[in-house]
Amino acid sequence: MSLDVFSLKNKLALVTGGGTGIGLGIAKALVEAGAKVVVTGRREAILKEAINELGSNAYYRVNDITDKSAIPELVKDIESNIGGIDILVNNAGIHHKAWAQDTTDEDFERVIQTNLISVFALTRECAKKMIERKSGSIIMIGSMAGLFGIDRVIAYSASKTALTGLVNSLTTEYAKDNVRVNAIAPGWITSNMFLNAVNKDQARKQQITNRIAMDHFGTTEDIGNAAVFLSSEGAKYITGVILPVDGGATVNF
Repeated sequence: MSLDVFSLKNKLALVTGGGTGIGLGIAKALVEAGAKVVVTGRREAILKEAINELGSNAYYRVNDITDKSAIPELVKDIESNIGGIDILVNNAGIHHKAWAQDTTDEDFERVIQTNLISVFALTRECAKKMIERKSGSIIMIGSMAGLFGIDRVIAYSASKTALTGLVNSLTTEYAKDNVRVNAIAPGWITSNMFLNAVNKDQARKQQITNRIAMDHFGTTEDIGNAAVFLSSEGAKYITGVILPVDGGATVNF
C-alpha cells in the first residue's frame, strides 16, 4: 500500500473554529498532509496568527457560524476565490457548564443553534457543490458527551448526540454521490480551555483520568491525524462512522 492514499495534495479544506485548540490542530494536520486550508472564526487577530503558523497554504475568513444568512456568501467566496471545497470540518462550537435545573431555555437554545443548526446549514451549502463534483468529505466534531452521560453539560450533550443522527441521515442521502459523512468524537484533549477548566476542579480531573484506559489526555494532533485519515483516499469506503479518539475512554470501566 502506498502512503500516497493519505495525501491531501490538491485538496481544499474548510475548518470552522480553526484558529485555536482542536480546530487549529486539525488545520495543521491537513496542511501537513498537503491540503490548502481555510480557517474561519469570529476573531480576525486570532485567525491571522493561525495562518502565520500554518504557512502559505492557509487562508482565513472572518465568520460567525451562527449567522446562517452569511453562509451562502461564505461558501461562494471560498469556491470563487480559493477553490472548490473538498473537505469540510465542522469544528466550531460552544460549551455551557451548568446543572440541568440551572440551564435556561436561552442557554440551551444558544448551544443547539451553534453546535447543531449552524452545522447543518453550512454542511448543506457545502454539500451542494460536493454533490455536483461527485466527491467530498464532511467531518463533524462530536464529543464523549454524545456517547455517554456526563453531568452539567445537558445542552452540549444534546447537541453532540444529535450530530450522530445528522451523520446517519446525511450518509444515506449523500453516499450515492460519493460524498462521505463521518464524525470524530474527541476524548479529553489538552488545550488551554480544557486545562483551565479541569485545573479548577481537581476531583473532576481525577474522575476523567480514571476513565481513560491509556491513562493520559490526548493532543490536538491526535484529532488532526484522524481528520486527515477520514479525508483521504485511504478512507474512501468509510462513511457514516462516529470515530472516538479517546484513549479507550468509551470502553473503559
